[in-house]
Amino acid sequence: MLDVTLIVLCAGNSTRFDKSCKKQWLRVGKEPLWLNVTNRLNSFSNFYQTIVVSHKDELNYMQNFNDDYIYVEGGISRQESIKNALKVVKSKYVMISDVARACIPELVVKELLQNKSKADCIVPVLDVSDTVIYENNTINRDEVKLIQTPQLSVTQILNNALNTSIEFTDESSAIKNSGHQVFYIKGDISSKKLTFGDDIKQIPCLKEPSGLFFTGTGFDIHAFEDNKEMFLGGIKLPYEYGFKAHSDGDVLIHSLIDALLGAAGAGDIGEFFPDTDDTYKGIDSKILLEKIVNFIYSVGYEIVNIDLTIIAQKPKINPFKNDIKSSISKLLNLPKQFINIKATTAEKLGFIGRAEGVAVQSIANLKYYNWMEK
Repeated sequence: MLDVTLIVLCAGNSTRFDKSCKKQWLRVGKEPLWLNVTNRLNSFSNFYQTIVVSHKDELNYMQNFNDDYIYVEGGISRQESIKNALKVVKSKYVMISDVARACIPELVVKELLQNKSKADCIVPVLDVSDTVIYENNTINRDEVKLIQTPQLSVTQILNNALNTSIEFTDESSAIKNSGHQVFYIKGDISSKKLTFGDDIKQIPCLKEPSGLFFTGTGFDIHAFEDNKEMFLGGIKLPYEYGFKAHSDGDVLIHSLIDALLGAAGAGDIGEFFPDTDDTYKGIDSKILLEKIVNFIYSVGYEIVNIDLTIIAQKPKINPFKNDIKSSISKLLNLPKQFINIKATTAEKLGFIGRAEGVAVQSIANLKYYNWMEK
């Protein structure tokens, strides 16, 4: 086994990518890009450890995909993410790559590993073929290089080099700044970085996402509470009683959230919004649903359709079904034709039949975001 740890940086917000899906969650077949890239790099060598650095909001979800890797919460910058990962590195060397470089050739990784003893940081670079202008002056393009990742560094030297308030855009800059040596190897144009949405067309190794569909179910039930406003499906109903709950008690939205999370394999509403957290006391459930919808889209899904069944002896639901449908349509950014609402009674049986509360059952269908069609 190599004395080299692999770190794959996946904690970015994809602010320049301009897609509903974050780039690390684009599906390549059935795999999210971060997993595809990490598996690909691991196939090239037997690393001592593999560390995946995740956005804090996605850390728990990422751990559902593979038990072979170590998952670390990223920071607000690339440099902070690296520092967080280095805290768990146990090997002499560390090789760090960005998830945005999806098609790194095996030869580049082999060259990095073979040359690891030649300097404190080994870096792949590309020559520049176009004329280069700097501050309105033409400069010698032979003296200009384009830096790529992955970069292989001596762990302790990199750790020390990053112990500064200066922000560096790559490891070699930090190591050079600290007075240590950098050795350059030939990079590869295939290692192009995926930064903007249009860059997808220039990433040769990505195959289209799977056409699988995913179904999730949700169920929630709340008792009535007198002298409280009633909210159902994001709209206020004209009654002098509402739902007993930590939040505003919107039983329909809570059920729908669980259905969406179930389809994505992402747990349940309590994991995202625990009722032990006063942050969510009395909160508008529409805010919770908006957060979950943003999560669903950002990790690579699209909502296909929703089917809701409201079980209530009272109040009467039919007069409000269209308003509820319009509300959910807006919250999900989904046309009304893909939202169905059914209402039924409990035939005066049980808790609901005694008109003590309302239950809602939800079904949600998702599919992978198809970046090839966008």
